[in-house]
Amino acid sequence: MVELTTPALDAVFQALTDATRRAMLHSLSEGERNIGELAAPFDMSLAAASKHVKVLERAGLVRRTIKGRTHTCRLEPAPLAAVDDWLRFYERFWNHRLDALDALLKAEDEAAGKPQPHGTPR
Repeated sequence: MVELTTPALDAVFQALTDATRRAMLHSLSEGERNIGELAAPFDMSLAAASKHVKVLERAGLVRRTIKGRTHTCRLEPAPLAAVDDWLRFYERFWNHRLDALDALLKAEDEAAGKPQPHGTPR
């Protein structure tokens, strides 16, 4: 399991709060892009796009290489795997709680003699 410290996890979630940065990550999931290519869909300057990329870099989500005046970015997926692991813990927690609630409600319905909805296993 990939683990991130709390500040690193916070940086990833902070980076993901912005729709532009999420779209940039989606674009990078298809392959490397330069700053101009990342900026193009958003009608923004290269400086503004570079600021978004810096936030993604600080979160460890993007790696930038510079050759001359060209800044090429690529996706670094490890922090996203750590976020996925963090979210899956809570998914299991809530699934367990909801399964318990479902069982309780079914037991109450059976005790009251209520019919089960069509297609629901008894």
